[in-house]
Amino acid sequence: MTGDGPGGSGAQRRPDHGGDQQRRHLDLIERDRRRLWHPYAPMPAALAAVPVVAAAGATLTLADGRQAIDGMSSWWAAIWGQRHPVLDEAVRTQLELMAHVMFGGITHPAAVELAELLVDVTPAGLEHVFLADSGSVAVEVAIKMALQHARGTGRPQRTRLLTVASGYHGDTLGAMSVCDPTAGMHSMFSHILPAQFFAPPPAPRYGEALQAEHIAPLADLLAEHRQEIAAVILEPILQGAGGMRFYSPDYLAEVRRLCDRHGVPLIADEIATGFGRTGRMFGCDHAGVRPDILCLGKALTGGYLSMAAVLCTPEIAAGVSAAESGALMHGPTFMANPLAAAVATASTRLLLSRPWAAEIAAISESLEAGLAPAAALPGVCDVRVLGAVGVIEATEPLPVAATQELLLDRGVWLRPFGRLLYTMPPYISSAEQLDRITAAMVAAAEALP
Repeated sequence: MTGDGPGGSGAQRRPDHGGDQQRRHLDLIERDRRRLWHPYAPMPAALAAVPVVAAAGATLTLADGRQAIDGMSSWWAAIWGQRHPVLDEAVRTQLELMAHVMFGGITHPAAVELAELLVDVTPAGLEHVFLADSGSVAVEVAIKMALQHARGTGRPQRTRLLTVASGYHGDTLGAMSVCDPTAGMHSMFSHILPAQFFAPPPAPRYGEALQAEHIAPLADLLAEHRQEIAAVILEPILQGAGGMRFYSPDYLAEVRRLCDRHGVPLIADEIATGFGRTGRMFGCDHAGVRPDILCLGKALTGGYLSMAAVLCTPEIAAGVSAAESGALMHGPTFMANPLAAAVATASTRLLLSRPWAAEIAAISESLEAGLAPAAALPGVCDVRVLGAVGVIEATEPLPVAATQELLLDRGVWLRPFGRLLYTMPPYISSAEQLDRITAAMVAAAEALP
């Protein structure tokens, strides 16, 4: 890979521009701390936020003059880095036409073009598209589709979902109900969440053979409760925020067969796995399966604007529309936002125009080689790579503040959580940038007690 977006591979401190810059830097941190919530943080935040004042390519410019490689793709979304000329032009062109119109009773070319493109690139048979405004909302819409489909097909008793432990699907109420109920971050809300069915985490690991005992718990739950279950929902191949776990495509294929056997729809949450991240266009492609409902997000717009999509089969759409409401009961204000739709189309076409599979394979090779030394460290229990995802799993929780500062001192931005230090770098990252990311990760692992 080569860094073909703006910005270089650098992550060094720029020359000191004097006390004014330092004062602005500290003032921004204090103003932020006084007013702003950050994800999964108290008020005021326990850790000061790192101010970013500009970005180009895979490089973030910090307020104190340092530069850092964005090894997170800004939470897995900015696959082309920042200020990519193709995506910039898509936004500018659309802005000259219109920024937003309501989607109730109105349509526009950007939405229609995106919907047609998504139908073309996703597994065959997903023909209808709901354009939502975030990943969590996409999961909510998918759940509503499943519940309304059950009512519209004469099975109103199907009001629950079946999923697996160690999963994560978002922070809204319905999405939280299918996140891990004990080890996940939403356990404090369990008393108000719908009660769902949970099987153990998927096994075996990616590349290992599926055994009958791996799938038996989920198979038993589905067989016993099929008259209550409106859908099975899971993250294909990669469980993201629930633990960055990679599991066998054979498990996913068997889940598909079980859903078919019992007449239960399958929802695939591809918000994190879609658009090449795991080495295939979609996680489901590893197993050669097609879900009945598919959720997309994050990389959909290349990280430029918030948008998500839910695709479904004609059978699901017919069942939803046959319910007593006669319509899918959801409609976000910013549904099908023209700016987001235009840049989503541009980002998807950009991916399709490139030898993306070979590029992801090259990233994977760099991550495997660079992270390999961490496997022998005493504080590390596992090192794993799949596609453009690299993970170091520690034996104990990582000291977040100290780890982030160590990484920033080496010119890399990553966001560790729990026992995991991981990277999902932009696809445009150069070989040198990838080397710097993995070297910083190994250094952070070496610093573990």
